[in-house]
Amino acid sequence: MNSPPDPTPDPADPRDAELARLQAEVARLQQHVAALEILADRDPLTTIFNRRAFMRELNRVVGFCERYQTGAAVAFFDMDGFKGINDTYGHAAGDAALQAVAATLAGHVRESDVVGRLGGDEFAVILVQADRAAALAKAQSLKQLIEATPAVHNGTAVPLRVSFGVRMFSPGVTPADLLAGADAAMYLNKPVAG
Repeated sequence: MNSPPDPTPDPADPRDAELARLQAEVARLQQHVAALEILADRDPLTTIFNRRAFMRELNRVVGFCERYQTGAAVAFFDMDGFKGINDTYGHAAGDAALQAVAATLAGHVRESDVVGRLGGDEFAVILVQADRAAALAKAQSLKQLIEATPAVHNGTAVPLRVSFGVRMFSPGVTPADLLAGADAAMYLNKPVAG
């Protein structure tokens, strides 16, 4: 009776050495791909999700809500007077302001919630399994936290102001409609320019 082949690689066998080299190369490439996937999903300035990743997560949450008949909301945030920050303090201060808003949003939501920068000075938060009262209260709380903590650039405090709008998930609403509804609700809360 023949014994099964020895599974231990033979370092003297060039095929085993080549196999080990290829396995190491595959592992290195897999790590590289994973790092690129993270970069593709993150806003480079704020490190929170970018619009593409945020919309992917919003699609996932909407599917979950439809399947399990549960609630969720999108809170849309827009910085008030962002152009004025850039004009008064410079673009580096504007970057610091965007980073401060992102950090406050990301640091004050549940792990199950999703924060993203949609572009420019617009941010959104998916509040998973939230009813209307909880979503509005959370959005108001986030607004207060952002406005209570100025961005700091070169030792100068840069005051921050935001407006927000909330749209609740309802059966049949698309992710794009949910985001557009939160955006429209935010514009109702925007201060009148004067």
